[in-house]
Amino acid sequence: MEMVQNLIRNLSVAEKLQFHSYHTKPVLNFQALFTDGSSNYMNPLEPKTGDEVTVRFRTARENAEHVYLWVNGEKKEMRIASKTERFDFYESSFLMGTEIADYYFEIHSGGICCYFNKKGPARDLEPFFNYKVTPGFSTPDWAKGAVFYQIYVDRFANGDTSNDVLNREYIYIKEPSKKIDDWYCYPEQMDVRNFYGGDLQGVLDHLDYLKELGVDVIYLNPIFVSPSNHKYDIQDYDYIDPHYGKIVVDEGNTLPEWENNNMNASKYISRVTDKRNLEASNEFFVHFVEEVHKKGMRVILDGVFNHCGSFNKWMDAERIYENQYGYEKGAFVDANSPYRHFFKFYNQNAWPYNDDYDGWWGHKTLPKLNYEESRQLYDYILHIGRKWVSPPYNADGWRLDVAADLGQSEEFNHQFWRDFRTAVKEANPEAIILAEHYDDAGSWLMGDQWDTIMNYSAFMEPVTWFLTGMEKHSDERRGDLLGNTQAFVDAMVYHMSRFQYPSLMVSMNELSNHDHSRFLTRTNQTVGRTASLGPEAANQNINKGIMRAAVMIQMTWPGAPTLYYGDEAGLCGWTDPDNRRTYPWGREDQELIQYHRDIIAIHKAETALMRGSLKYLHGGFKVICYGRFTDTEKMIVLINAGFDEARVKISVWEVGVTDNEDMVEVIMSNEEGYTMEKKVHPVTSGVLDITLPRVSSILLKSIKKS
Repeated sequence: MEMVQNLIRNLSVAEKLQFHSYHTKPVLNFQALFTDGSSNYMNPLEPKTGDEVTVRFRTARENAEHVYLWVNGEKKEMRIASKTERFDFYESSFLMGTEIADYYFEIHSGGICCYFNKKGPARDLEPFFNYKVTPGFSTPDWAKGAVFYQIYVDRFANGDTSNDVLNREYIYIKEPSKKIDDWYCYPEQMDVRNFYGGDLQGVLDHLDYLKELGVDVIYLNPIFVSPSNHKYDIQDYDYIDPHYGKIVVDEGNTLPEWENNNMNASKYISRVTDKRNLEASNEFFVHFVEEVHKKGMRVILDGVFNHCGSFNKWMDAERIYENQYGYEKGAFVDANSPYRHFFKFYNQNAWPYNDDYDGWWGHKTLPKLNYEESRQLYDYILHIGRKWVSPPYNADGWRLDVAADLGQSEEFNHQFWRDFRTAVKEANPEAIILAEHYDDAGSWLMGDQWDTIMNYSAFMEPVTWFLTGMEKHSDERRGDLLGNTQAFVDAMVYHMSRFQYPSLMVSMNELSNHDHSRFLTRTNQTVGRTASLGPEAANQNINKGIMRAAVMIQMTWPGAPTLYYGDEAGLCGWTDPDNRRTYPWGREDQELIQYHRDIIAIHKAETALMRGSLKYLHGGFKVICYGRFTDTEKMIVLINAGFDEARVKISVWEVGVTDNEDMVEVIMSNEEGYTMEKKVHPVTSGVLDITLPRVSSILLKSIKKS
């Protein structure tokens, strides 16, 4: 590989002569060097203080003179614990202390000394890439390799028409709500107040579909009381929105055509503030989770704790709670409100109706929560974190919206998430805490805060650039990144290094979501949005072969593959709001759905894909090949995103394929479709010589020669 070639290239002239002239000493085989943080090379995977931790390191057989393990500055010589036809496996142990363990390896052979950490073999050590293990840090076993399915509830399925938002039911951003009667019409450019009627009953109605698809976990976009269809402007954290739950009391009238649009509708007030509807909706959610659990699936909720909505009962900028029985005055309405310090107000003399407050990114509809000045708020959100993962609700965890933005300083942010983790894990030790984060999340993934993240930097972005050359919003096209294998590998190595292995195994590996263009639309390599090109253009010139290749990577990469509702059915769309189209019931791409079913089943059946090690094996323009393997299972993934055939020679011995094994196709996809025909490919002297069809992806598994 190029990494090894670069290592040799960077040697001095004297070192190169020494490297090539030693005949009595072994020449170090860099391709054979391997370890990682998986259970194949570290035991136990999630050690506690006082545990003896055993780590393994692999070299070519009788190739290394010395292998050392460096742990927290202490050097230990490793001993050969086992051998195979091609490899020696060195082992050493250390006692897990109370602090994070930092370790790497030092290898000597033929006068050459190199180091090995998450970056691979290197002449000079870069401690940034060292392995790290936090004592006591674990992630839920049920989430390791689990298949997540993200649902934007209003657009998935309408199971209960009696709870639909009505035309002119209320005013949001000075315009009335709108009920969309045509399920299949495209979202409007200003879509936030348009409702298609999707609800939790609609999800319940399709649990069998999700189960048959292979889904393990349902991730719901926000479902708490809110006046928008996205519900990232939460109005009341204590209750499920009755428009998603149950409306058992329906009093009041919709807003008359002549009424001032700055006023609020009495019907909205009665529907979403009537405690009977709120309690009924919470009870329905209890039933919802119970039914999902009966199917063997889990539920995680979207926690929007950086900001709330201006409708929120604490702010009440729209004054819907001002004279409601059982509600305190909001901070917008009254300077003496018990919630005044929940928000940061700049003009201290503006009450009543003080609109000079801190909004997230300046949005007045999204007032930022002011934790530093209100311990009451701080404790309340910790209570909310506990409440929904505890009986009787029993949700299985939280996805945290813009989690790194919470608070006014990074120090405060980290302390809040430490406390949040403690609260949630005490209430439900099996609950997962995963955060939305776009950049380096290393400081949050040290075992004391988040379990993992939505994996943009170490999955969605590198995969998108490599296969489509497109930015994830479809706002930019870069030919220099399209098919650029080295850029793909470099990005993956760098960003995956920020994870401890328990975090990596549960990372949310998405191709699409509610914030970015649909991946299938990105395959048209067209820069655009619905405002500039119109929604139909998002459906044109797409390439399902590239989509299938992306799903192949998704289902064979370390982590938790996460589908955005409708992607499996061929749904297209530009970025928000066009990516929030309704699920195309009755108009699905059934072949694409079946492809997802089959490859998900393969993902879940193969230990090598769920928990195996990862090793890059070959790269070329628009071609990437890698292995997933354990001591007993070896699988190879071959991707050709080009429009020509590509002949490649893969050193499959690097993942442990022996001379008495060949490779058999498990599944192969291309532009026309896919096949699961068991075609055998011979391996000669540890090398697989294979021609990849254009725009194809192939998954191979080792078998004994016949």
